[in-house]
Amino acid sequence: MSANPVLVEVVRGEAIESTHRGRAVIVRSSGETLWSVGDVNALTYPRSAIKAFQALPMVASGAARAFGFTPAELALTCASHNGEMIHVETALAMLEKLQLTEPALECGVHWPMQQQALIDLAWQRQKPGARHNNCSGKHVGMLALARHMDWETQGYIEVDHPVQVAIRECIETCCDTRLEGAPIAPDGCSAPTWAMPLKNLALGFARFGDPEQLPGMYQQAALQLYDAVVSEPMMVAGTDRYCTEVMADLNDRAFLKVGAEGVYIAAIPELTAGIALKMDSGSAAAAETALTAILSRLGLPVNQKWMSPEIRNWNQRLTGYWRPVDSSFSSLSPLSRRG
Repeated sequence: MSANPVLVEVVRGEAIESTHRGRAVIVRSSGETLWSVGDVNALTYPRSAIKAFQALPMVASGAARAFGFTPAELALTCASHNGEMIHVETALAMLEKLQLTEPALECGVHWPMQQQALIDLAWQRQKPGARHNNCSGKHVGMLALARHMDWETQGYIEVDHPVQVAIRECIETCCDTRLEGAPIAPDGCSAPTWAMPLKNLALGFARFGDPEQLPGMYQQAALQLYDAVVSEPMMVAGTDRYCTEVMADLNDRAFLKVGAEGVYIAAIPELTAGIALKMDSGSAAAAETALTAILSRLGLPVNQKWMSPEIRNWNQRLTGYWRPVDSSFSSLSPLSRRG
């Protein structure tokens, strides 16, 4: 099998310092592959990029309505957030609606991802809790599904728990894939993650943005979740984060979501299309540069600062930059809009 092509380079001075190979695909909600590069049939762990489909069964069940979740709270269920105060307070408010407390979260503990939030917490001589975990919103959503369906909340992260069975069935339906026998492992937050072909991941998010292609039980839920994440991009990631900034720039035109190890997805309703990409190196910066190149070639007005992001040293002197390899994206051009 031939190697995936180089999608992104790091340039320092006049020399290419490093290269990042990867694969990417654009699929329409009808199932038509519009463009691809690299081996898009290879199995890929979506990691946190899949969070919208981990939240979808909860919304479809009526739990979000029953507990009165706001758009900001729904957006947090799809988030890999910074652990800023707005994220922490929102997660705790959602738990209160469930009549649960922080120990119910089984996502584990880590310091806030954003440096200032970490400093503020340490300055207050406080230790981090599960509320600061970047996946805390997702886990509150899982708990909401369990509470609404009257399932046991303890152990909701286990693969055979009804919550995870519902999520697996949702992913299989929306992404048109079978996960039985697929590689499976605990994610960083201990919820299960299944590997699937990259093109099926793109198909799922094409349908997330164009839910007419989904079964009736998921259609309205997908619309509600999409509206929440694009109207509350700060909740999806946070300050100085690519997901948040690009979605804010594009208004409601696209949903972007990062996954660990160089995975990214985008749902673009006006094109009835979904994008999925994976960098072989696992670099998030390379994935952001590659996704920017794709979005730009599709005609979306992405801020050019993301096209060739600068690299600066501790004295803020320019040392280099990231850049997409034009030849890898040369066959990609704007797509026709819906309607």
